[in-house]
Amino acid sequence: MTRRDQWLLWLFLAPTLLLMGVFLYYPMIGTVWESLHQSSFISPDPEFVGAQIYSRVLDDPDFGTILANSLVWTVGVVALQNVLGFAAAMLLNQGLPMQGVLRALVLMPFILPGVVTAILWRFMYDPQLGLVNSLMIRTGLVEDSAAWLADPGTAMAAVIFVAVWKGFPFSMLIYLAALQNVDESQLEAATLDGAGPVRKLFDVVLPAIRHVVLVNIVLTLILTFNYFDIVWVLTRGGPQDSTHIFPTKIYETGFGQFQFGEAATYGVMSILVLAVLVALYVIVERGTSRRRPEA
Repeated sequence: MTRRDQWLLWLFLAPTLLLMGVFLYYPMIGTVWESLHQSSFISPDPEFVGAQIYSRVLDDPDFGTILANSLVWTVGVVALQNVLGFAAAMLLNQGLPMQGVLRALVLMPFILPGVVTAILWRFMYDPQLGLVNSLMIRTGLVEDSAAWLADPGTAMAAVIFVAVWKGFPFSMLIYLAALQNVDESQLEAATLDGAGPVRKLFDVVLPAIRHVVLVNIVLTLILTFNYFDIVWVLTRGGPQDSTHIFPTKIYETGFGQFQFGEAATYGVMSILVLAVLVALYVIVERGTSRRRPEA
């Protein structure tokens, strides 16, 4: 590239870099800086304390609970959302009758706002009047009404189910677009070689959309880890902190207890944990893809 081309390149990139710096990197740097200061609503003048807040947060037993809940929440939602989304995409890619209507119906959960979804499912989980208990009692799955959101043993599973119900159409759309671009000639060749549906799925379809799967899992991993509204409206992190994750803890600490230094520290911790999760998945996926041709 000539010097003129380099200047043009930076000139066209400047607006994007400026917006990213103002709305992304500046708040991130500000969060890290605030995590090194002890500040609250009562005492607005921040006091520099260095890493003392980090040490206090790491020694707090609640941090282990928040971390474990966040991992269970993220892994559970991402795994189920992608599996269900891929299954729905495979089904809708078969040329079913009234396929347009079916796609619109499947997209309905994703269209609903998160708060509306959470309020809807709070009524459905109601121990006395909820549809969930009514259906399960009629089908004989349970003998008596259960307080799904008030029991620490079932609250996380109930919240994960709602998040999967709302989020799987997002994965379905991505996978459906990818499936429609799979080379038909490869599928026909596999059929002529005697490959069944399962063999074609693992030997033709999944390798063809592998990069789409990687992008979708990373996207859903980031979105799920930072999810807030469904968990907060359904349980507010309860009961007994059984559904408290990083976003709800940050909100409660910052805007409920006005401990802004601790809230910023939890925010920095959440970014680090999310970065580790994404990095681990990318490393494992790339290692698997490099070994696949040798096999």
